[in-house]
Amino acid sequence: EEYYDVNVIGTLALAAEAVTAGVDKVVYSSSCAIYGTPRSIPIGEDARAAPMSPYGASKAAAERLLLDVLAPAGGRRVALRYFNAAGADPDGDTGERHDPETHLIPNAIRTALGLREHIDIYGTDFPTPDGTAIRDYIHVADLAAAHVAALGSLLDGGRGGVFNLGTGTGSSVRDVIAAVVAATGAPVEARPCPRRPVDPPELVADPTAFQEALGLRPEMSDLDTIVATALAWHRKEAGLPKD
Repeated sequence: EEYYDVNVIGTLALAAEAVTAGVDKVVYSSSCAIYGTPRSIPIGEDARAAPMSPYGASKAAAERLLLDVLAPAGGRRVALRYFNAAGADPDGDTGERHDPETHLIPNAIRTALGLREHIDIYGTDFPTPDGTAIRDYIHVADLAAAHVAALGSLLDGGRGGVFNLGTGTGSSVRDVIAAVVAATGAPVEARPCPRRPVDPPELVADPTAFQEALGLRPEMSDLDTIVATALAWHRKEAGLPKD
């Protein structure tokens, strides 16, 4: 109910008010969750939408309703389908904090720093090289740059559209844990757990459309940089020394 309330009802109300106020250009934060379990990797924007979760279904609905509300008034929208947003501000001013924290990279880092006892690996029997799920991680700074580029395109008369925001490179859960161990020099206790029913084995973007349309490529989205910036943020948050 909460996903639909925010992502569908809330987006519909906001879009209607935008049209009333004469706002005809929208950049929408969507999600790769709308793809569900993809038929092929990497995933292009023309892949079948088959969300496996209420969150993904609500995002798909919001993409469509924005078109339906804005188009009659001559409006345009860009929907940016995030893959796995990660990392932190390189200057250390802002970072990722959830309560409770559910994301892999923060939890792996917090475990390495001694701020939690262990992390759970949800599934070690996926049809992937090491048995754990593979995801396409994109640095939050590259996401921010993509938003600026998408808005600039609309302001310059671009017709809008739907774009994947990812790198085209996948990292498994074990890859991420290894990167955190290498960055911190500390062990990360990881406990195997059963798969979650809505987790596909692999989600990796084909980022070609966005890169060609807007001439923008990720600059900070290699896994080591993502982990390094997130680590600096979590050390600062915990009052720990930088090294």
